[in-house]
Amino acid sequence: MYSPLMSTSERLIEATRELLWERGYVGTSPKAVQQAAGAGQGSMYHHFAGKPDLALAAIRRTCEELGAAAETVLGGEGTAYARIEAYLLRERNVLRGCPVGRLTMDPEVIADPVLRAPVDEALGRLRVRLAEVVREGLDGGEFSASLDADEIAATVVSTVQGGYVLARATGSRTPFDSAVRGLLSLLTPRTTAG
Repeated sequence: MYSPLMSTSERLIEATRELLWERGYVGTSPKAVQQAAGAGQGSMYHHFAGKPDLALAAIRRTCEELGAAAETVLGGEGTAYARIEAYLLRERNVLRGCPVGRLTMDPEVIADPVLRAPVDEALGRLRVRLAEVVREGLDGGEFSASLDADEIAATVVSTVQGGYVLARATGSRTPFDSAVRGLLSLLTPRTTAG
């Protein structure tokens, strides 16, 4: 399942990430991780103190990837609107949901401050980065001055995460796409009369 070039610790982290996404914390047993990673129990405990330590490494990696994927489009070229649009329209496996968003619904992750911290930080950084892009649009006169950058950033994140929930509930990506189109129509840049 994983590249033979990957180290054992990398295979363990990747297997844990996948299992957390599919099964949640409780369903991610050390035995399931070891089987998926093709690693023995000794290897797992050589690299990680236990399941919580391995889960934390996996959650951190998932959160880092969320930030990197967002920055690819938010830090790219184009207007503020174009970059937000690119973020909202980027390729996603909508019916599978967001791996970070799914962690917020896992009672064991949310109950553990150590496991919850990277999730909270990742979503916080995403809101901050989106707010920066919105502020660029406000400063450039692209968006209506009545918009609040922090509120719009929270709305973008909420639209994506809520869109995943609605898509999964219906078994169709249509609610996700509708939510994204609706938000983009509300954010359409002002036009200046010439």
